[in-house]
Amino acid sequence: MTRQERIAALKAAAKERVLILDGSWGVMIQRRELDEADYRGERFAALPGQLKGNNDILCLTRPDIISGLHDAYYAAGADISETNTFSATSIGQGEYATQAAVWDINFEGAKLARASADAWTAKEPDKPRFVAGSLGPLPVMLSMSSDVNDPGARKVTFDQVYQAYAEQVRALHEGGVDLFLIETITDTLNCKAAIKAILDLEEQGYEPLPIWISGTITDRSGRTLSGQTVEAFWYSVRHAKPFAIGLNCALGADLMEPYIAELSRIADTLVSAYPNAGLPNAMGQYDETPDETGHMLHDWAERGIVNILGGCCGTTPEHIRHVADAVRELKPRVPAERAVAMRLAGLEPFELA
Repeated sequence: MTRQERIAALKAAAKERVLILDGSWGVMIQRRELDEADYRGERFAALPGQLKGNNDILCLTRPDIISGLHDAYYAAGADISETNTFSATSIGQGEYATQAAVWDINFEGAKLARASADAWTAKEPDKPRFVAGSLGPLPVMLSMSSDVNDPGARKVTFDQVYQAYAEQVRALHEGGVDLFLIETITDTLNCKAAIKAILDLEEQGYEPLPIWISGTITDRSGRTLSGQTVEAFWYSVRHAKPFAIGLNCALGADLMEPYIAELSRIADTLVSAYPNAGLPNAMGQYDETPDETGHMLHDWAERGIVNILGGCCGTTPEHIRHVADAVRELKPRVPAERAVAMRLAGLEPFELA
C-alpha cells in the first residue's frame, strides 16, 4: 500500500473497531539487561561518557532488539506500533552528546517499524499494521521557569524547541511513518512547537500526515505539569485538528478514568488512552497484571468513551494481548458533537457561547 492508502485504511479501521496501540518499550528493553557495549556498538565505541539508558540509540546499535519488539507487539494484537524515538531530538540526545545522530536514529527507527508493520500486514492483510512516529517530551520546558528566583528564566527558546522537533519529524517522515504521535506532554507550549514543526512540513513539500496528541496528567490534581486542566489542554491544541487526542503515562487506568471520560465528553475527534500498569511499587516496579489492565480498559470501551487503547510504563506484549482480546467485539466511541462556541484556554478553560 502507498502511504495515503495506509492512512485511509487507518481511518477506516478507526470507524469499525477500537484500535490497539503497543505497550511500554522501556520495560521490555530493561528485561534484556543490556550492557554499555550494546548501546555503543561500533559507531559510538569511542564516545566519552555513558550511553547506557539511551534507549533510542538502540535503533542504530541493536536494531535486532527494536525490530523484535515491534514484532512482539504486533503479534500481541497491536494495530499501531510507535517508533523507538521517544527522546530522539537534538535536545534530548544532547544529554548523551549524541545529537549528531538524531537524523539517523529517527530515520532508521522509522524504517525498522515500517518493515515490521509491512511484514505483518502481508501476513494478515485483513488487519493492516501502522507506524506512529513518536515525539516525546523534552528535559526542558517553555512554560515554566528554570530558576525559582527568576520567573522569566528559560533554558531554551521556542525557536530552539521548534527546530529540534522539526529535524525529528522530517527524518521520521522520510523513514516512512503513517502518523505522528506527540506524547507524554507535560508542557503545552513544547507541544505547540512540535505541532508547528509537523504542520510546516507541507510547505516543505512533504505530504501531510495525521497528528495524534497525548498529554499527561501528572497526579490527582487533574492537571498537566504546566498547570492545565484536561479541558484547557484540549482547547489549546484543538486548532491542529488532530486525528486523536488522549492521555498516557503517570497514572494507572483507575486514576486516569475520570480524565478520559472528560475528554470523551468534549473532543470532536478520536480519544486515546494508554495508562501505566498501575502505580509503581516501593521498588519502582509495576504490579498490575495483564488481566487487570484488560478488564479495566474493557469497561472503558464498553462505556463508549475510547477509540484507541494501549499501554505505557510497565505494560508488556501480554498486557496488550489482554487489552486487544477484551475489546475485540466492542464498538469504538462516537466523537462528540458540540454547539459552536468560542472556547479559549489558559490554565482553565473559558467558553463563550
